Amino acid sequence: MDIDDLARRVLAGERRALARAITLIESNRADHRALALELGAKTAVAGREALRLGLSGTPGVGKSTFIEAFGKLLTARGLRVAVLAVDPSSARSGGSILGDKTRMEELSRDPNAFIRPSPSQSQLGGVARRTREVVTLCEAAGFDIVLIETVGVGQSETMVAEMSDIFLLLLAPAGGDELQGVKRGIMEIADMILINKADGELKAVANRTRSDYAGALHLMRKRPEDPEGFPKAMTVSAVSGDGLEGSWDEMRALADWRRAHGHWERRRASQARHWFEEEVRLGLLARLSESPEMRHCMKDLGDSVASGRMAPFAAAREMLAKLDAAR
Repeated sequence: MDIDDLARRVLAGERRALARAITLIESNRADHRALALELGAKTAVAGREALRLGLSGTPGVGKSTFIEAFGKLLTARGLRVAVLAVDPSSARSGGSILGDKTRMEELSRDPNAFIRPSPSQSQLGGVARRTREVVTLCEAAGFDIVLIETVGVGQSETMVAEMSDIFLLLLAPAGGDELQGVKRGIMEIADMILINKADGELKAVANRTRSDYAGALHLMRKRPEDPEGFPKAMTVSAVSGDGLEGSWDEMRALADWRRAHGHWERRRASQARHWFEEEVRLGLLARLSESPEMRHCMKDLGDSVASGRMAPFAAAREMLAKLDAAR
């Protein structure tokens, strides 16, 4: 594989080359990882930066419909939009449906948009392991907006906040006890809550829901990187388009404020440190499976725990002691 040629084509914004590069980055083969690191180094020299938007939401809230409507709004303004949609992988088979492109039919045909579904591969945090690398690759390809859609909603989805500039939480009106069902962790990191489906008979209900969430947000937290009025709850309709332009204006205002007050750079630096440490942790775990001796030890200790002969904490301590002895 000619990495120099692939890097040149990615920097030129060729979508086919970008798709090929992402496939390379997502590969777990050792030789592909070496090439992926080389590609990353060659494309990073461009120094391009996009607005990174993280998006999560409850099942059935209309994330794909919202992304398509919102993406079309952005491309109509001349912006290039990359959508990274992470689908959950089956814990049993390891497979994923990866149906996001079919749910965003119009946006997928837009020359200024790029949609890439990826399997989570059982990675916690609502994102795939290589999502952050894919984000930087999309930035190198010249996209202005990178939208990261997570696999769902819950405390584990907070990982997407470590790779996005603004985190959006999409919720539905008339959710009943949904306010209690949404985990505190994700509420604490949401920069904006968007109540979708605010149209027709649900419009009045959506406005009441927005008021409930707005009150909950302001009681829950106030961070130094939040300007006055944030975190914010708004109503939108992916079907009629109502509220989409207003929500985009608020996102830009928040991003501009954070840039002007130095929070943008500090947030990006903190995220880079987090992903360095995360990659080290994952690399150490991978070494356990690479060593036949360690795999055998893990199995024996696991069997002891499963049979009740050892407590999990005692077995973990013994495993760590064997790792220390092997160094």
